[in-house]
Amino acid sequence: MEDDEEKQVAFDISSLDTYVLLRLFISILSEKAWQDMGLRAKPGTEKVEEDVVRAKLAIDCIAFLINSLEPFIEDDEMNSLRNLLADLQINFAGQTK
Repeated sequence: MEDDEEKQVAFDISSLDTYVLLRLFISILSEKAWQDMGLRAKPGTEKVEEDVVRAKLAIDCIAFLINSLEPFIEDDEMNSLRNLLADLQINFAGQTK
């Protein structure tokens, strides 16, 4: 018998609801933005590398996705997403001075 850790289960993310996918993309892009701002190490390498062009692109995409989701999510979740965006934008401004 295989251990649970040894089993790999394929998961088709395209089967997720569109709104869930957009939240997932926001989460992934925000992590990449933090890394590209040089504020978090890249997983597996523990290296901190800065690429402000990529960070800006990720933040701009997050802003677009948040605005696109606004009519479809609750106010408390929208506030949380807007706070995330504000944190990213403030840190980006601080990193690019």
